[in-house]
Amino acid sequence: MASVALLSNPRSTGNRALLPRVREYCAAHPDIFHYEVEHVDQIGEAIRTIAMVSPRVVAINGGDGTVQAALTELYSGGHFGGSPPPVAVLPNGKTNLIALDLGAEGDPIKALERVVELVESGRIEDHVIERQLIALDRGGERPVLGMFLGGAYLADVMLYCRHRIYPLGLPNGISHFLAAMLAFVSILFGLGGGRLPPKPEPMTVSLIRQGEFKGKFSLLIVTTLEKLLLSIRTSDRSGTAGNMKLLATESSVGALFRMLGATWRGTLGQRELAGVHFQQGDEIRIEGERSNVILDGEIFEAMGGKPIILTSTQPVPFLRLAA
Repeated sequence: MASVALLSNPRSTGNRALLPRVREYCAAHPDIFHYEVEHVDQIGEAIRTIAMVSPRVVAINGGDGTVQAALTELYSGGHFGGSPPPVAVLPNGKTNLIALDLGAEGDPIKALERVVELVESGRIEDHVIERQLIALDRGGERPVLGMFLGGAYLADVMLYCRHRIYPLGLPNGISHFLAAMLAFVSILFGLGGGRLPPKPEPMTVSLIRQGEFKGKFSLLIVTTLEKLLLSIRTSDRSGTAGNMKLLATESSVGALFRMLGATWRGTLGQRELAGVHFQQGDEIRIEGERSNVILDGEIFEAMGGKPIILTSTQPVPFLRLAA
């Protein structure tokens, strides 16, 4: 029985420089079972093997896409008899949204040391928190599980950043800021394409039992994380109609400023804002002729007549690394 099982994706951007240190640390701690995959398609076999050593914690060392694939296998594969151990996420990859929400930031080795410390001290239970996952279903396939979905123009900007900004070799923070500024310029002047992100496409978002809204959106977020994006947090008074939080901002400068202003004041979700939709639900349907969404790094597309359906899972355990 291993105390900690560590799943690493060497192809993750952060691991290109980090992995030798990870291997060295694991070699010095034989109670860590370290499994490396070369591609996300190997994660299923990795989780099956990890289940054989019955770890007390599963730590994931990779980007959000690696985390998404591992969560899908952990909670849909049945390898732990329906009761997987708590999951710890090391701060690696480009965005680290899941790791940040779970209190892991800075040096991934320090985060791994913290995981080992909690296991060895017997204080795991004091740091276990529960989060629900988003199950994305396109029909006819096993649902994919994750915790953060970006859609509408936000997904287009994320893809633009990935393909046009990241290759410049800039630090992650600067890359994200530059992509956001170019997107803002595009919305402000009604531009798109070429050297700028593409123009928003129409889409329909439906919350079961709560109606639907249609339009072009600059921002579409569905998440079960406490923190949405860019330090956006929602009000505790935003309602309890469901487990998934949805934030959609129509693609106008006014709506964008109203959303940002409410975020800055800490009042997002407390009252209705023109062009800003903040709701909670337990089933969300996304439809459009060409509507990209990104669930924890993986791209999905809602084609005409084939919507994307989101539901929330039962609570699952994660290991919060913050003190």
